[in-house]
Amino acid sequence: MKKSCFSLFVFILFITTAASSQTRSLFNFKNFDGWHIDVPEMDGKPDVKSPFIIRNGLLVSLAKPQGHLITDAVYENYRLTIEYRFAGVPGNCGVILHASTPRVLYKMFPKSIESQLMTKNAGDFWLIHEDITVPDMEKRRGPKENWGSVDGKERRIPNLTDGSEKPVGEWNQMVVECVGRSIKVWVNGDLVNYGYDCSVSKGNIALQAEGSEVEFRKVDFTPIKKLTE
Repeated sequence: MKKSCFSLFVFILFITTAASSQTRSLFNFKNFDGWHIDVPEMDGKPDVKSPFIIRNGLLVSLAKPQGHLITDAVYENYRLTIEYRFAGVPGNCGVILHASTPRVLYKMFPKSIESQLMTKNAGDFWLIHEDITVPDMEKRRGPKENWGSVDGKERRIPNLTDGSEKPVGEWNQMVVECVGRSIKVWVNGDLVNYGYDCSVSKGNIALQAEGSEVEFRKVDFTPIKKLTE
């Protein structure tokens, strides 16, 4: 191998290794260290069981009672890689981005932007007292006078694709990149949403218990400086 080619090979290997070494799991799949559970029905009721458990090395959202599993730390400028599946019944769940004030919507949802995991709607944005702009805004979100991030307003921004999800029971991958005030979402390699001019650029990350049982086998975090082109 020529010296110049060898040097290029070493450089590429270094960059790849460096990027990989920065990736870490936000969840250890042994206990809930680094996270806290916010479930309204559990308030002052020690007999109410948590909807979040660890089973067979997987993080499981049992769907009920409804609530959130929230990171203790605040994050910005990152790539979040989630691998999840609806174990038996299709339904609803979500990844919560840039969360802050708890229970601002329906006395349960934190102020945030949700990247939807709901079956056949993975990658939808749901706005929870925060906002974001997407291309073709009126086409995708409806009449401007209906837009908003509070109850009674049009809070949903549908994803860009249908058919990106795998059948129920199979593992899906969602990749979310949050850099500055922009967010990009991929499902199984397909770009399913992109927004900019977000009203918030950092916050906690959370997973939902909402509609159906969901298993998670990966919750990986990588610090990044720019969005993937």
